[in-house]
Amino acid sequence: MLGFHFSKYNPDENAKTPFQKLLDLFLQLLNYTDGEPAEALDWLTKLDREHKLSTKDYGIGDFIEDLKANGYIKENEQDGAWKLTAKTEQTIRKRSLEEIFGKMKKAKQGNHRTFKTGQGDEPNPEIRPYVFGDAPETIDYTGSLKNAFINHGFESFAMNQDDLEIHETDFKSQTSTVLMIDISHSMILYGEDRITPAKKVAMALSELITTRYPKDTLDIVVFGNDAWQIEMKDLPYLNVGPYHTNTVAGLELAMELLRRRKNPNKQIFMITDGKPTCLKIGHKYYKNSFGIDSKILNRTLNLAGQLRRMKIPVITFMIADDPYLQQFVRDFTEVNGGKAFYSSADGVGDYVFEDYVRNKRKTVR
Repeated sequence: MLGFHFSKYNPDENAKTPFQKLLDLFLQLLNYTDGEPAEALDWLTKLDREHKLSTKDYGIGDFIEDLKANGYIKENEQDGAWKLTAKTEQTIRKRSLEEIFGKMKKAKQGNHRTFKTGQGDEPNPEIRPYVFGDAPETIDYTGSLKNAFINHGFESFAMNQDDLEIHETDFKSQTSTVLMIDISHSMILYGEDRITPAKKVAMALSELITTRYPKDTLDIVVFGNDAWQIEMKDLPYLNVGPYHTNTVAGLELAMELLRRRKNPNKQIFMITDGKPTCLKIGHKYYKNSFGIDSKILNRTLNLAGQLRRMKIPVITFMIADDPYLQQFVRDFTEVNGGKAFYSSADGVGDYVFEDYVRNKRKTVR
């Protein structure tokens, strides 16, 4: 007999184990140590000494053994150094997704569907007669066979075009996105860590796309004096360098990556905290950190216009509140026809996700 089973409420029943509590903190620390497990464990030991994170029965040494046993870290055979495993890298991405996506207001989750029927890859319950030119994969074979039997009988079975029925399909817009991350030295200057939230956003966005929207594509580009592409697995280890900001190099690489993508809808997300200060001309770097250099500005705005003609919007997330720097972003956005968001380091994730998910309910043109 089905029914309800009542029991006494136990507040500790679903409580986290000592390992799970320390694992949460360890994964957060990895974001700040650029994926260095030894440094994260050193910080964890110091925090434990100060805040009594471990217990009498479960110390940091036990936690390290459990990390190894559960496949979160492994020892390098050559030098004995600790390394993260693929399991840990994926776990960090999932935690970043939960942390950023979970803070957003609950709303209808977009999934790139539109309210139009036609050639697409998302079947719906509607059935209609076959029309010449319909894709073979949209044929409802069960309904078509039924029509053939009704129209021609069993003994003289035949199937004609008039017997065929088609499943209507919803158009589903697919998007190719390039996420550009500024790794110039200013991303850690002035007492504010801006690279860590940028990394978290990239990890969360990559996890969102690969798990929930696998037909979308995400390429990740970092830019300093130069620009280069990195893989999703490299994100925990990303850090800033002694670089200027070559926005032109980042945009040129993003354009090249998007040219290779067949999706009709393309966009660039750019996370930065400052103005462009560098160009590469031939084999030499042209640099000027004092104000906005006209030579650098003109090249950057020319690219913004070129992207507009290619119907590729640039959505800029500015992690700075300096009106002087924001003016550059406004000028760039006006030329490109894209969008600009001005955010603190803590809030950039909300903006990225709100914009990405909102675009799933429309075609990006």
